[in-house]
Amino acid sequence: MSIFERTLAQLRRPRLLVQAARHGLTGYDREAVLSRILKGVAPDPGTTSFDQLTRTERALDDARRRGDAGYSVAGHVEALTALLAEARLLLGVGRLS
Repeated sequence: MSIFERTLAQLRRPRLLVQAARHGLTGYDREAVLSRILKGVAPDPGTTSFDQLTRTERALDDARRRGDAGYSVAGHVEALTALLAEARLLLGVGRLS
């Protein structure tokens, strides 16, 4: 099992959040989404973007668990979708959905 698979397997997120993220894979636009989430130009596929996305998604999940008023469900779904898509890209899975 790769580090990417292990990272995803260890995530414990609400089922509805994961289902929404998986549904988002069908229309995933890597350039647009990563530019928005990572605040710049989308990086080449690799562990750097995966690590950044992991940290971003973890921060969003922490905010969700705290009940933070600034928490965005849509932002969390987008970050989790990007994390799933990047893992699939790194693992060489041809299809994103």
